[in-house]
Amino acid sequence: MTDTPALPAALAEIREDFLALPERERLQLLLEFSHELPDLPERYASMPGLLERVEECQSPVRAFAEVDDDVVHFYATAPAEAPTTRGFASILAQGLSGLSTQQVLDVPDDFPLMIGLNRAVSPLRLGGMAGMLTRAKRQVREQLAA
Repeated sequence: MTDTPALPAALAEIREDFLALPERERLQLLLEFSHELPDLPERYASMPGLLERVEECQSPVRAFAEVDDDVVHFYATAPAEAPTTRGFASILAQGLSGLSTQQVLDVPDDFPLMIGLNRAVSPLRLGGMAGMLTRAKRQVREQLAA
């Protein structure tokens, strides 16, 4: 039996991909994720102010978790010059989008620490990813309450 919390399949796969690599190669995988950040839908691309600024990130990152019929879609923007932060945004966009609201709310708050980048990335950057996840969960709760 494992003490690792159950993760939705997409996040579990991402976690396994990182942990399967030697520590020194995990940063390269994060950089690969930075190239895979999905584009914003037009309604957000033309009005980026609809996305919330992630204050925990040093880079100008904006994110929004949209709930549509109990399915979450996570959108984010991060500059290409901030590949670490952009990689974290991409992981969450790929890992949270398509989940039910309850699945998103059940994602462990320490997921950023679960992917094995603790030594490769500064605590400040890990805090930025945690800030994105915290916002996504809050935004989901707010939409459910509305």
